Amino acid sequence: MAAADGGAPARAGSNATVVAGASVGTVFEWYDFYLYGSLAGFITQHFFSGVNEVTGYIFALLAFAAGFAVRPLGAIVFGRLGDLWGRKNTFLVTMLLMGLSTFVVGLLPSYATIGVAAPILLVALRLVQGLALGGEYGGAATYVAEHAPPGKRGLYTSWIQTTATFGLFLSLVVILLVRTNIGEDAFKAWGWRVPFLVSILLLGVSLWIRLRLNESPVFQQMVNEGKTSKKPLAESFGQWANLKLVILALLGLTAGQAVVWYTGQFYALFFLEKMLKVDGALTNTLVAIALALGTPFFVVFGWLSDRIGRKPVILAGCVLAALTYFPIFKALTEAANPQLAHATAAAPVTIIADPANCAFQFDPVGKQKFDSSCDVAKSTLASAGVSYSNERAPAGAQASVRIGAKVYPGYQPLPDVPLATHREGQMSKSAWQDAIKSELKAAGYPAKADPAKMNKPMVVFLLWLLVIYVTMVYGPIAAALVEMFPARIRYTSMSLPYHLGNGWLGGFLPTTAFAMVAATGNIYYGLWYPIAVAAFTAVVGFLFLKEMKGNPIEA
Repeated sequence: MAAADGGAPARAGSNATVVAGASVGTVFEWYDFYLYGSLAGFITQHFFSGVNEVTGYIFALLAFAAGFAVRPLGAIVFGRLGDLWGRKNTFLVTMLLMGLSTFVVGLLPSYATIGVAAPILLVALRLVQGLALGGEYGGAATYVAEHAPPGKRGLYTSWIQTTATFGLFLSLVVILLVRTNIGEDAFKAWGWRVPFLVSILLLGVSLWIRLRLNESPVFQQMVNEGKTSKKPLAESFGQWANLKLVILALLGLTAGQAVVWYTGQFYALFFLEKMLKVDGALTNTLVAIALALGTPFFVVFGWLSDRIGRKPVILAGCVLAALTYFPIFKALTEAANPQLAHATAAAPVTIIADPANCAFQFDPVGKQKFDSSCDVAKSTLASAGVSYSNERAPAGAQASVRIGAKVYPGYQPLPDVPLATHREGQMSKSAWQDAIKSELKAAGYPAKADPAKMNKPMVVFLLWLLVIYVTMVYGPIAAALVEMFPARIRYTSMSLPYHLGNGWLGGFLPTTAFAMVAATGNIYYGLWYPIAVAAFTAVVGFLFLKEMKGNPIEA
């Protein structure tokens, strides 16, 4: 493959085409990538049905996160190729890989059909997607920035930043349309595959658009002058002057940006559906509305960063998120499921147990039984969506559950002896679980959020506020990263810290936060993860990061 297309591109009048061409392809790639996250519940049912429900959902989230885990590797592989081959050629390859792997997910047989091979193949496809996305973003951002007029890099590259949200928005809309038209039963059985299969059409359109683009003028100039890097990896990470910039970009920019992004767009969706028990279709609708209202602000904050700088806009978003996540998510509970909020305040639930009898309920092979009184109490409350606190009991004591002021003895397994010899309080597990659920219902805990009692405008406003934080940290990030690194190794250097932050710290956020909630019983406890990372980034960025705005980006 040639290093670059022949001839210098005509820049006059081509800016809109450049931005549109790079953005459309990236929207498609994000659509593909986030379909999986939006359909994690259905993925669990079809590909991880061989284990218990909690383990299956954690596995589904881990498979989702697998795509993020390899993104830094994709950044290294395709970043190097982008600095050798050219920006355009490389992101054509990444888009083709992403589109084909997504289409195949829609055809993949389920666990019931081919057994353990199903989740293995699914994870393999997620790894291909992650590799492709690892090379896509750096290419698109670099390509647009290198076409942008001086003083407008923040504005131009902010359109690339909208693509992740547009991709998520598009995935939610397609899912919603399919669910609405074929019904929930058909969607659960086979309809969830349709959004994956539709991606083949989007791939064709995106490839056609990108093939019409010329190479970046900055890269073409380097080719003409013989200034391209022969060893971009060694220059990027083997020389301390540049490696220091890579570390600062990660710790002082992309780490905080990543957790704010995934909290505001993905964790909010998980929180509504899994913890507040809001209907899945309604959750998708509310999140889609908030995304539609918030997306223009990517461009607003990209433009603002051209005026006041990248650093103040990004770090302000990190600080606001760290300070307000707890009140926002508690207000979200009040608005989305007021019955749950009222019951939690009026009749708080506590598990009183010996910690030695409480296991971390994650069973990868589906063979372990969690039958202690503590484990049964926790799994029962978790499945009911009830937040609880933990109180230590004396060593060896039977666990009990306190709902408000009333204390209920924990589950005591039935012994294998005649019924007449059973002691008082002993019953089957299902009978005990039904009894506790009846007590929860009597205390006002709802089985599901009631749409009639939901304050939908307030839910949309709170979700929109979370998206605004996303636009603050994400709108200027591409321009900031492009301006930090020299042109000859820019694709490689900027891609790695971006995907370490977004692939690892951000991508593992839903899994980590969900596990933190499952371990503690507190539905808000998982927020400590993004708060800590965002606060850390704000401090590092404020103390050590120099402003990027106005740095020359030519070869």
